[in-house]
Amino acid sequence: MSPRRNRIKSSDDREAPAPAPAPFGGSLRRTESYRDEEWVVQTVAGTAGRFYRCPGCDQEIPPGVGHLVAWPMHGAGVDDRRHWHRACWGARERRSSNIQRGRGAPRY
Repeated sequence: MSPRRNRIKSSDDREAPAPAPAPFGGSLRRTESYRDEEWVVQTVAGTAGRFYRCPGCDQEIPPGVGHLVAWPMHGAGVDDRRHWHRACWGARERRSSNIQRGRGAPRY
């Protein structure tokens, strides 16, 4: 059996390239319910070059890591935005509000 030959398409046979799919397999901005309130959730690529702290796990989100930004639909806008890991946002209803403290931090 001989190897298959790659045929070069003529310029008439070529089609326009398909548009690129949306990042992370869905729309970039959507509305979800959380704590009896409507939240706007947007996926971001994490290219801002900043570290963010996830409110779900209290860990840092390093630059270059894709994550979600969520804010209340009827909030103060930029001041209410929170950056979440995708997994933490998905598990937000199953987790309790647990404040992470260092060993030397006072307990109130």
